[in-house]
Amino acid sequence: MLFKILLPILIVLAIIWAATCFVVVPQAHTYLVERLGAYLTSWGPGLHFRAPIIDRVIRKISLKEQVSDFEPQAVITKDNVTMSIDTVVYWKVLDSEKFTYNIERPIAAIENLTSTTLRNLIGDLTLDQTLTSRDVVNAKMLEVLDEATNGWGIDITRVELQNITPPTSIRESMEKQMKAERDKRALILEAEGKKQAAITEAEGEKESAILRAEAVKEKRIREAEGEAQALLAVQKANADAMKLLTEANPSEKVLTLKSLEALKDVANGQSTKLIIPSNLQDLAGTVASVKELISSDKE
Repeated sequence: MLFKILLPILIVLAIIWAATCFVVVPQAHTYLVERLGAYLTSWGPGLHFRAPIIDRVIRKISLKEQVSDFEPQAVITKDNVTMSIDTVVYWKVLDSEKFTYNIERPIAAIENLTSTTLRNLIGDLTLDQTLTSRDVVNAKMLEVLDEATNGWGIDITRVELQNITPPTSIRESMEKQMKAERDKRALILEAEGKKQAAITEAEGEKESAILRAEAVKEKRIREAEGEAQALLAVQKANADAMKLLTEANPSEKVLTLKSLEALKDVANGQSTKLIIPSNLQDLAGTVASVKELISSDKE
């Protein structure tokens, strides 16, 4: 009767005990297994069987990349300036066996190694070099840390100097220097602006003067051309009149009459002196003849 009662309980306990012998390892993880206290193997993702009593999972390790943000470290530069720098290290496990058995406290070891390497590198740089050579420091620290942690089964993927905090007095001096530099650039830009404005104004005045001179020149050229054309037209008209008079073959009396008309025009001019030819009597006789000729024509 007692056996019938204990049998179901034993069966349930056997099933539970058998179930504990199967282990499921998730993705991006590895389990370290020891048999009778000695390293046996490392299990990857999937279902694995653990021998009862003699096999034991001693460590579960994540293979994902991890980030360790270490506390700020006090360092001294080459020019004896003390500053505080905090570092961020990105790392991941490559060899779970080395990570478990070759180093006792891997994260603390990385932190101490980072602090020592940082002090050594900053000690060879001045303050200005430290502030401007962050990429160089990151690259050197990555090289040193990756080489040192290779035996621990750790891969250092990236190292970053997160914050560099100089002393208060240094920060105040740097702020004053930056303000003076900004004021200097502002004055230079203002002077360049005034210079450019003056150059532009001078060029505008120069172009305006050139345009005015060109306008005066063009005006004088046009006036001279107009006077020349008018004079040419008068000369041409006189030439045409002389040509017509010559073609008409005028008599001597007509020519004399034309001379008297010309003399009349001279007398009506603005001249203060009038020159009378010496043969005025002959001219008078000619005038009389002209009058007779005109009278006979009227009859």
